[in-house]
Amino acid sequence: MPTDEPADRDDTVWHGNRMAASGTTGDVVQARDVHGGVHFHRSEPRTDVTFAVTPSQLPGDVRGFVNRHTELADLTSALTGDPEEPLAAAVTVITGTAGVGKTSLALHWAHGVRHQFPDGQLYVNLRGYDPGMPATPEQVLDRFLRDLGVPATAIPAHLDDRASLYRSLLADRRMLVILDNAATAGQVRPLLPGTASSLAVVTSRSRLSGLIARHGALRVGVEILQEDDAVALLGNVTTRYRVHDQRHELVELARLCARLPLALRIAAERAASRPMMRLDELIADLRDESGLWDALTAEDDDSDAVRTVFAWSYRALPEPAARLFRLLGLHPGNDFGLPAAAALADTDTKRVRQQLDVLVGAHLLEQPAPGRYQFHDLLRAYALDQIRLLEPPDAQAEALHRVLGWYLHTADAAQSRIAPFDRYRLTEPVPTDVRPLTFDSYESALRWYQTEATNLVGATRAAAEADLHTFAWQLAAVLRAIYIHQNAFDDWLATSRIGVDSAARTGNRAGQAEALESAGKACFQSRRLDEAETSHRAALAIRRSLGDRFGEAKSINALGLIGLRRRRLADARASFGQSRAIFHDLGERRWEALMQSNLAETLCELQQPQAAAEILNAALAVFRELGDRFGEGNALFLLSWAQRRLGDLTRARAAIDQALTIADDDENQVWQAHWLVELGKAQRAAGQPADALISYQRAASIQRQLGDRSREAFAIEGAGQAYEQLGRVAEATDFYRAAADTHRELNDRWGLAQSLHHLASALDQQDYPAQARSYWEQALPLLADFDDPEANTLRQRITEALTNG
Repeated sequence: MPTDEPADRDDTVWHGNRMAASGTTGDVVQARDVHGGVHFHRSEPRTDVTFAVTPSQLPGDVRGFVNRHTELADLTSALTGDPEEPLAAAVTVITGTAGVGKTSLALHWAHGVRHQFPDGQLYVNLRGYDPGMPATPEQVLDRFLRDLGVPATAIPAHLDDRASLYRSLLADRRMLVILDNAATAGQVRPLLPGTASSLAVVTSRSRLSGLIARHGALRVGVEILQEDDAVALLGNVTTRYRVHDQRHELVELARLCARLPLALRIAAERAASRPMMRLDELIADLRDESGLWDALTAEDDDSDAVRTVFAWSYRALPEPAARLFRLLGLHPGNDFGLPAAAALADTDTKRVRQQLDVLVGAHLLEQPAPGRYQFHDLLRAYALDQIRLLEPPDAQAEALHRVLGWYLHTADAAQSRIAPFDRYRLTEPVPTDVRPLTFDSYESALRWYQTEATNLVGATRAAAEADLHTFAWQLAAVLRAIYIHQNAFDDWLATSRIGVDSAARTGNRAGQAEALESAGKACFQSRRLDEAETSHRAALAIRRSLGDRFGEAKSINALGLIGLRRRRLADARASFGQSRAIFHDLGERRWEALMQSNLAETLCELQQPQAAAEILNAALAVFRELGDRFGEGNALFLLSWAQRRLGDLTRARAAIDQALTIADDDENQVWQAHWLVELGKAQRAAGQPADALISYQRAASIQRQLGDRSREAFAIEGAGQAYEQLGRVAEATDFYRAAADTHRELNDRWGLAQSLHHLASALDQQDYPAQARSYWEQALPLLADFDDPEANTLRQRITEALTNG
C-alpha cells in the first residue's frame, strides 16, 4: 500500500534552483532510456570542477624584492602545508605606514604560495586611502561573484545576501583572497571567507583591531627597512648603471627616503637614469628638497619623507610629463588608458604615451597591463596637490570637461553598437579637440565598457561633484541601454540616481525623466517592482507636463510591462494600447510594432490567441523591414504561442523554429533560452514529450548560466509536464517541487500557484491524497489577486479537486 509520503529518488531529482541559491555545484546530465524518454539527473559535486573559471588575479610580483624574511615567515605560519588541512588562520592582516611596502610584501608572498591555493586567487584594491571613492563591499562582492562564474542576474541585490553566496562558493575550497589597501574592518568583513580552508590577506595602514578580536586574525606588522636592506634595494636598481657609488652615499640616500620602499624605488630610479651625475649631487638636491618641505610642514614623520621624494622626482620631470602627472590627478578613477590620458592632456595618444613612459620610468605611475596605467594612492594625492597649486581653476575645469566629454561620447559610441535600437541621442557637444573612440563591432564596444565600467560610474559622480550636471544625467541616460544588456545593477542604480539628482539641480526636467526611466528599468530588471513603478510614474508625470509625447508613450509602456509582470493583465492591456496609439500618431513604426508585440503577449495570457496572431503578423512585417532581429524573433516566439493555442501546430512549430534560428545566428543565449521553452510546449502539444524534455533541459541549463532563476523555474516545470505526459509521474513530482521552491523564494504568486497545482495533481495520481490536498490548499489563496480567464480556470480546477477530494 502506498504511504502519503513519497520516497526521494536520487536518480531523478534535479534541484537546479536550490543549487544556485546555496552556491553548490553539480552537472546536469541528459540521458535517453530504452523507452525513448529523456530524464535529468544530478551528478555529485566534483572537487575538480568548482567554478565556471578559476580566477588567477594576482598582479605581477615585485622586481628587486629584498629581505622581509621575518614577515614572510610570519605570513607562512598561517599555512599548514597540507592542502587537506584547515589553515592555521583564515585572516591575516598586514599593517604599516604608507609606502612601507605592504602590498609588495603581500604579492611577493602570494606568488610564492599560490600553488597551495589550487581553486584560485582573488585580488582587489579597496582604495581605502585613495583621494577618490573607496571600493564598497557591495561593489567588490559583485565583481568577485562574477569572477567566480555567477551570472549577473543571479547576484543578489543586498550586501548580506551577496556575502552569504560568496561564502557558500568558497566553502570547502582552497582560495587565496588579497584585500589590498583596506581602510576599516567594516570594509573588509563581508569579503572574508567563511571557513578556514581559504585565506584572506588584508593590507592596511590601520591596525584593524576588530579583525583580530572578532575573527582571530594574524597580524603581521611591517616596519621601515633595516639599513642594509634599504641599501640593497637601492643597489638592485642602480648597480647596472652606476658602479662608483659609495656605501656611505647609499646609506645617506636611504636615510633621506626614511628607508621606505616606495620612496627608495623612486629615488633609485632617478639615480639610475642619471649615471653620469655624482650621487652626492643627487643627495644634496634631495636634502635641499627635504629642507624646503620641512619649512612648509609642521610635522616630521615618514609620510613627509615620502612626499619629499615625490617632489624631488617630480621637479626633475620634463614639463610635459610633469603637467600630465598633475592633470592625471583629475581622472575620475584610479586606473586609465591612453585615450583618456590624451583627453586630459589635450594631446594625441602618441605624445601622451611618451610622457606616460617617462612617468612609469620614474616610478610615479604603474603600468599593470599594456595600455593601462594606475597611481599609488599617495602619488595620486600628491598629483592632486600639484594641480591645485600650479594649474589655474579654469585650466582644471577645462581638463575635467575634456575627459568627462571623452567618456560621455565614447560611451555613446559603445551604446550605438551594443544597443543600436535603444540609443539615447546626446545634446551635449563633443568638447573641442576631444577624440572619442569609435567601435567597429559589438564585441569591441562591449570590451571597452567592461574595462571602463568603474570609471564610467566615477565619471558620472565626478561630473555631479563638479556641477557639470548635464554630463552627469546624460551619462546616466547613455549607459542605460548598455546596462540593460549587462544587468550591472549596482552601477546602473548608482548612475541613474546621480542623474536624477543632477537633472533636478539644473531644473532640466526632461533630463530628470530620462534618469528616472533608467532608475525604473534598473529596478524592474532587478525585481524591485514597487521602486520601478514609482520611478516610471514620476517620469510619466514630468513628460506629460512637458508635452513630451514620445517619452510619455515610453513611460506608459514601462508601466504596462510592470502590470504584465504582476499579471495585472487588464492594466497592461490598457497601457500597451495607449502607448501604441501615441507611437502611431508620432510615426514611430518600430515602437508601435513593439507595442503590438507587448499587446499580443497580453492577449495570449488573456486566452485570445486569434487577436494576438493578427497583431503579430503586422508587427513582423515592420521588424523585418527595419532589420530589427530581436523584434522579429520575439514576435515569432509570440506567434508560435498564439498558433499553438489555436491548434495550428504546424505554423506554431515553423514560427518558433524561425525564432530560434535568429537566436542561433546572433549567438544570443538570452533569446535562445527563453524561446526554447515555447519549443518544448509546441513539442508537447504535438505529442513529442521526449523531444520537449531536451528543449526544456537546454533552456534550464542556459537560464542557470544566465542567472534568470524565474525563467529557469518555468523550464523545470515544463520538464515536469513532459515527464507526466510520458507517464512518469513520480519523476515529474520532483521537478514541480523544484519549480515551486524557486517561485516561492522569488515571491511569484502566479508561478507558485501553477507549480503547486501541478505538484498536487501529480501526487494525487500517485495516491497521496493528503499531501495533494495540502498543496491545493496552499495554491488557492495565491490566486485571489488574479481575475483573468486562465486564473479563473485554474481556480475552478483547484476548487473542484478540493471538493471531490
